[in-house]
Amino acid sequence: MHSSLLLLPAFVAGAVAASSPLALRDLGGPPTVTLDSATVIGKLNGSVVHYLGIPFAQPPIGDLRLRAPQPISPFTGTVNATAFGNQCIQQTFPNLTFPADVPAAVGQYLSAFVTPAPVPESEDCLNLNVIVPANATQEDKLPVVVWIYGGGFQAGSNAVFPGEAIVARSVEIGHPVIYMAMNYRLSAFGFLGGKEVKEAGVANLGLLDQRESLKWIQKYISAFGGDPEKVMIWGESAGAISVAHHMLANNGDPQGLFRAGFMESGSPAPVGQVDNPYLQTTYDTIVVDAGCADSANSLSCLRQVPTGKLKAAMDQTPTFLSFKQLNTPWFPRADGGYIKQEPQHQLISGAIATIPFVIGNDLDEGSALSFPTLNLTTDDEVLDYIQANFFRNTSRAVVANVLNLYPQDPAAGSPFGTGSNHSYSPQYKRISAIQGDFFEQAPRRLFVQQLGNRQSVYNYLSEIDQVDGIGAAHGTELTNIYGGGDMADYLIRFAATLDPNGDGAPAWPRYTTENPALLTFRDRVPFVNVTMDTYRIAGMAFLTQLSLADPI
Repeated sequence: MHSSLLLLPAFVAGAVAASSPLALRDLGGPPTVTLDSATVIGKLNGSVVHYLGIPFAQPPIGDLRLRAPQPISPFTGTVNATAFGNQCIQQTFPNLTFPADVPAAVGQYLSAFVTPAPVPESEDCLNLNVIVPANATQEDKLPVVVWIYGGGFQAGSNAVFPGEAIVARSVEIGHPVIYMAMNYRLSAFGFLGGKEVKEAGVANLGLLDQRESLKWIQKYISAFGGDPEKVMIWGESAGAISVAHHMLANNGDPQGLFRAGFMESGSPAPVGQVDNPYLQTTYDTIVVDAGCADSANSLSCLRQVPTGKLKAAMDQTPTFLSFKQLNTPWFPRADGGYIKQEPQHQLISGAIATIPFVIGNDLDEGSALSFPTLNLTTDDEVLDYIQANFFRNTSRAVVANVLNLYPQDPAAGSPFGTGSNHSYSPQYKRISAIQGDFFEQAPRRLFVQQLGNRQSVYNYLSEIDQVDGIGAAHGTELTNIYGGGDMADYLIRFAATLDPNGDGAPAWPRYTTENPALLTFRDRVPFVNVTMDTYRIAGMAFLTQLSLADPI
């Protein structure tokens, strides 16, 4: 899930004085790089150079729809990389309406989650952006940060966030990096489930798109001055979940494609198999709605229907803002191939990449995404909702313990620390706390507990840039990072040195089970301080116990 540029404070991407631009073919010409036998033309913007919309795989159109991405052919001729490429097909979201007592800022914030970037949508969307310091040379071998956008695996684009801000800031603090962001297929085009999909080996295509872009980096990033051995994959929400799943992929072998990870509000998700009954029902419904019910090979039929017809069928499926349906069919899931096991079980087995990583959450992960449940007002309705959406195969009596651990007390709910304020319904703050912990906080805690004594782990909590009415909601930390705040500096140092510390910043200790340190970012003094990752222990432990036994 993603925020919009509208949520970011104003800043000047070219705040750093530009040095002599790299790869100017002549003193007055545009910046260029050579890929294979092609000249790729970029665009100078202050202290950085943009190379935008570069294809990294064959267009997944025609018979390549619903198939793994195919490598790009060698580049030839001239490639104009001065404008964003197409974004992938986006899922349509329901119109948002709120009770009168919900602050206007909430609607503005949530609208930004689902407002597409102002670039064309197309199935021909597998392109990437490379943004480099203007004075970089091929000999520099700069670290590479690879941004994977969020959007619930249903929306998002590499055109949403200003990568030039990260690059300019990296130059300013003396740790120059290169920024890359790819597009990947979404919803039914990228994460279709069902037994037909699993048997054909075409599950988790959006993850495979991301992986193909990492292979592109290994082949081409040195032409931009990057070091293919110093790649950090980084994402928020769906992007962070993607990072975690790449750590799990191939039984934990990163195959030299990345050396570190940075995850904002995402970790191995509490999900099950790609052919579970819920996903099979979604597949079957899409087959019917796309007009493929009578086909002898429904998957082949889906490859042949017009794009608009498949999108229309996809748009009838739940989104993360649909009524009572935060659990959508569009998460990556175990497929027996790329992701061998159910993610949390594979984590526990130890089949995961042994790389250093940073991971964290916002304080109020569930607050922005729980408004579709406002009509749930009684304990029984909340219990029905939790069981139907998250623990379908667990007895009602067992699931009822969740309500004991998350009481109907507004002062204990999310947004946390607000007393009885922002109680938009009798159960809203309770559901917000449960959903934030189930999807975000508890999986992160399991992740760091499993790996904190095995590899370098840095853990954080963000309470910054709060939104009136929903607090430090899902995605609020992005304002700090893309706005050049202290989180950006920690990220840049980690990408460059594999240690977020330095430059006189407050010390960020490693997480271990003996010392579950949590660097906490706040809007008040001290703005950064170390706390302990020990809040809501009983509630999160029980949610984890249930999700391991009954993944979604």
